[in-house]
Amino acid sequence: MQVVTVTKTWLRQLTLGLSLICHSSYRGVVELMRDVLGVRISEGTVHNVHQAAARQAGAINCGIDLSPIRVGLHDEIYQGSQPVLAGVDARSTYCYLLTAAEHRDADTWGIHLLDASRQGLNPDYTIADAGQGLRAGQKTAWGDKPCHGDVFPIQHQCEVLANTLASIAKGARSQRKNLQAKSGKARQDPDLVDRIALAWQAEEGAHALAGDIRTLTAWLAHDVLALAGPSLDIPNEIFDFIVVELGRREHVDPRRIRPVRIALQNQRDDLLAFAGVLGNKLATIARAHQLPEHVVRAACVLHRKPRTSHLYWQGWNCLRAGMGGKFHAVFDAVALAMAQTPRSSALVENLNSRLRNYFTLRRQLGGSYLDLKGSQTRLPAPT
Repeated sequence: MQVVTVTKTWLRQLTLGLSLICHSSYRGVVELMRDVLGVRISEGTVHNVHQAAARQAGAINCGIDLSPIRVGLHDEIYQGSQPVLAGVDARSTYCYLLTAAEHRDADTWGIHLLDASRQGLNPDYTIADAGQGLRAGQKTAWGDKPCHGDVFPIQHQCEVLANTLASIAKGARSQRKNLQAKSGKARQDPDLVDRIALAWQAEEGAHALAGDIRTLTAWLAHDVLALAGPSLDIPNEIFDFIVVELGRREHVDPRRIRPVRIALQNQRDDLLAFAGVLGNKLATIARAHQLPEHVVRAACVLHRKPRTSHLYWQGWNCLRAGMGGKFHAVFDAVALAMAQTPRSSALVENLNSRLRNYFTLRRQLGGSYLDLKGSQTRLPAPT
């Protein structure tokens, strides 16, 4: 049995561990020290220990070399009404930006990105949602560096629209059934027959609209924004088709359909930028193995099918027969290229979910506290 020597250093480490690992409040740390170890400390002492560690963490964070980061994920998370600007390395999940700010406008983002640039941050591109302040701030700090679109928010927006219209169609059916249940009272209500006929028309129109939007949403998710897909020109055509079809149905429910159509139309090139990145990687693989590019693309598209499907293994055998001894190296290279082509800044949302347990213990977020939390994330992997 190992004997632990209780020293002041050990007690400081335990104080930090209780807060940062066990999510304990200051008062909880005080009570554990008193009841378990017989050590009496005040909440002020716990606060001072955290502040000292935060200052040390801040110095460490400022000395990190950020040049290995090739793809940055940016987003804004919140503690109450206070915005917290966050930046995460897509490859290593290292959090290189985590700071509370009074505003989330272009100037604020630009200043913090310039600060990160002084530590060597110069990614090939970033991924973010359509936030105007975030994108304008990056343009101010880094000029024309690409900022790809985050595919998750627009997919979620389309799913919400499809689900809402499906609920409306279900309600129209219920309303029609309720009117039909009163058909025996037609003599008391001579307009009931006409109302039932109108209810049938409303139900048919609502179900037709809901079905069309559901189909367009499925095409967007599976044929346009999917990582394992065809070359960029085909998603471009389908994307434009989806926007046009939404526009044709916009007059039926402009309040709900118009915002989705405009969002898709305005973000087209940003949302599809990942396909161009992946296409360049697949072209490089094709040249390296002296294969036609469409053959390598077929290996990419094969990932659309689950491995439990017989169609997957039929395609797998067909590609293996066509490539011969090159197959396994090409297939592994394609899988790696896909894994290293992010389409979303969802890692920032993941960071938000992990920080939320700590945020709820603090009424106010100081910069030093966020420095301390940011120092717990992983360091960037070497290139």
